[in-house]
Formats: sequence, structure tokens, C-alpha cells
Amino acid sequence: MTSLSIVAPQSMYFAEALALQSGASLSGYTLVYETYGTLNADASNAVLVCHALNASHHVAGAYVNEATGAKTMGWWDNMVGPGKPLDTNKFFVIGVNNPGSCFGSTGPMHINPASGKPYGADFPLLTVEDWVQAQARLADALGIHRFAAVMGGSLGGMQALAWSMMYPQRLAHCVVIASTPKLSAQNIAFNDVARQAILTDPDFHGGDFYAHGVVPKNGLRVARMVGHITYLSDDDMAEKFGRDLRGDGYQFGYGVDFEIESYLRYQGDKFSEYFDANTYLLITKALDYFDPARAFGGDLTKAFANIKAKFLIASFTTDWRFSPARSREIVQALVNNRQKVTYAEIDAPHGHDAFLLEDARYMNVVRAYYENVWDDVSAEVQS
Repeated sequence: MTSLSIVAPQSMYFAEALALQSGASLSGYTLVYETYGTLNADASNAVLVCHALNASHHVAGAYVNEATGAKTMGWWDNMVGPGKPLDTNKFFVIGVNNPGSCFGSTGPMHINPASGKPYGADFPLLTVEDWVQAQARLADALGIHRFAAVMGGSLGGMQALAWSMMYPQRLAHCVVIASTPKLSAQNIAFNDVARQAILTDPDFHGGDFYAHGVVPKNGLRVARMVGHITYLSDDDMAEKFGRDLRGDGYQFGYGVDFEIESYLRYQGDKFSEYFDANTYLLITKALDYFDPARAFGGDLTKAFANIKAKFLIASFTTDWRFSPARSREIVQALVNNRQKVTYAEIDAPHGHDAFLLEDARYMNVVRAYYENVWDDVSAEVQS
């Protein structure tokens, strides 16, 4: 298996306004995306990969810094590429940066045509369903009317689920990894604590910090630290850090005594350098709002009644952020509707982050499933 070579993003402008679930609309927006592999003649081998909170369209392959030669690999490069579980020798893979993000697609830091200034706090709130609608428009423009599969982990898995409900005829398979049909109260609480860290940072300026030439770094640091704690399992954290000290003994102050403190502060500092505060607020609210069963009195089985796709659902035993119990809810609702579903519950020690990491059992499950997807694509081509 090899990684894709150097890749480059593309962009597409949409003049037609995107009507949002909030009642607002987004007009004149751009989507940034990447593609890997070759689209076949009848466009039947396309797979859409939906990104999670702090990821982007850069799913696989490398960006190279011309000045230093340093490479930035795609966030799911271990999953997507030649000979990998999602094999780009067979499939045409698309990664899309969602609107509201801070990696190229129109977001809060871009110019609002109505004011001539950055959107800032005026950028409209978006939902998972709004993102799926934008992705469907991009697929239309690329001549893809039905995906062989739509795939995502975590928040990306929510988007894949939404695809199966909103556009049941437009995907043959749905791959949902380490995800959930809705956030628990605990998850919403973690998100709100993170948002409050940003909202109360003096440098936030009500979301219009761009005009002040500052970034609410302290708020972003704390938000990332809170989030990162929830991505790791207790066992994984204990194995990596335990109660190891940075120095020879306690410092008797409020600086960094323990290795885990140093790690979280490093992650927070790094995050505050590249992620946009308004984007963080928008995306965590989209996470909170996702609840497809809400329109059906909380009945997920009814919400899934019109789904046509076959499913792979995968979860990880130590993921307490989106626990296996939540994946089993999805499986049960699909079974209640007599949908075809494969479920894998993988005993991995890494918590929620396991969906991004190399694990032979996990990778083999996904690889085997995509072999079945490829069989379906090949059968369609021959028929």
C-alpha cells in the first residue's frame, strides 16, 4: 500500500442561494474539495467522505510546503489511497470542506457581500442537513447522481446518516463509523463548556475579532483541551501519561506539573493557531442540533423508514463520547426496517480517536465491506 502522491484542492462557486434549516440562506458561496482516483464512465464508482469537526476536504495524499519540503498528510490517509481499505485504484473519492468551516469553503472569516466585511458573528448557523444539501449540489455539478457509498466518522457519520435519509435514491451504501443518531446530554454539555470558553474570551469581541486584529486563543485552547479529553479513553490516557511528572517533583504552583497537562496545553496551543473560533461555535452547534428522530416523536425506526442504502456501522469499545450503545441504536432501527446492515464493534483502547488510527481489525472490516461495494459497482457496470 502506498499513499497518494501530492494532491491539490479544487473549488467551485455556487451563485444560487442555499436555503438553510434556520430560515436564513447562504448566497454566493464556494466549496473547496479534493478528488482521488478516476471517475468511471457511468459515474458509478464515486464515494463521498464527510469530515468531522476539525478536519477538512484534505482526506488523503500530501500537501508539500514549497519552502521547507514538509508534508501535510490527509487526515484519513491510512484509510484512503491505492490498495488501502477505500481503494482509489477502484473508487473515485471526494472530500468536501463544508460551508462554515475555516479551510477554504465560505465561512465566517470570508467577506459578507452584504456588508463588505468578514461575516464574523453574522454567518448563519448551519446544520448537518444543510451541509448534505451543499454536498448534493456539488455532486450534481460533478455529474454524480448516485454514490457507490457515502462514508464518515464521528460528525462525518452523522452526515452519512443524513444522506441516507435525505437522498435515499442517491447512495447505494452508507458507512457510519464511531457516530451517533444524536448527542447525549453529556455531549451537549461538553460542547457548551467549550463554547463558553470562546464566548467569554475578551479577544472574541462578539465574534467580530477579525476587525480587531486578534484571535481568542485562550478560549480556543480551553475548547480544544476539553474536546481532546473526550476523544481519549481513560485506559489510553493512563498508558500514555499516567501520573508522570514533567520534572523531578511537584512545583507547588499552577503551571505544568504532569505530562498530561503538558500534552493538553500543546494540543490547545496548536489548535488555536489554525482553527477559527466562529467555526468552532458553528460546528459544535450543528453537532448538538442533529436529531433525525425528533420530527418523528423520537422514533428512530420511523425516521429510517425510507432508507434504501445498505449499511456498515462500526464502533469502538472504549469510545465513551459516541459509545457502541449509540451505534447499536442505529443498527436496531435499521433492522426494524429490514434494512441490510453489517455491524462491527471493535475492541480498541484508543477511545473516540480510534476511528482515525491504524487498527488491523478495523481496517480489515472496512476493506472487506468495500470489496462488497465494488462487487455491486462491477455488477452495475456489466448490467
